[in-house]
Amino acid sequence: MRLTTKGRYAVMAMVDLADHGGAGPVSLAEIAERQEISLSYLEQLFAKLRQSGLVKSVRGPGGGYLLAHDRGETRIADIIIAVDEPIRATRCTPGTPFGCRGNQTRCPTHDLWEELGNQIHLYLSSVSLADVCAGRVFGASGRIRSESYGAAVEARR
Repeated sequence: MRLTTKGRYAVMAMVDLADHGGAGPVSLAEIAERQEISLSYLEQLFAKLRQSGLVKSVRGPGGGYLLAHDRGETRIADIIIAVDEPIRATRCTPGTPFGCRGNQTRCPTHDLWEELGNQIHLYLSSVSLADVCAGRVFGASGRIRSESYGAAVEARR
């Protein structure tokens, strides 16, 4: 799976909005400055996020954007999908009987990559904005890696 700048920036901006939106609307200029993302790019992303019902806009002085739902209800997968970012690891269109080869057949690894895309989607669907804001996405693999490293250092002593 290739997550492009569009998906990454949309998630970064939404996490920023979730972190700073408790006191009222947040302007895109503020998000752009904090996240070092072009304001015009954020405007394009937020138009899609608004159309998908993930954010609400507030016009006028002191206006900006608010989350449309509680940050615990907004899933990372929803954000990525809202900005037209496909979550798949194959070159083929999911669900079609045709493959990505010139002769329309599937490659021997097609099912592997399709399942990887499914697992990525499941994972991103299990993580909310609240999880990211609270730092709850440091998964077991990171702990295992840290514990393994610590054990390896201890063993060398």
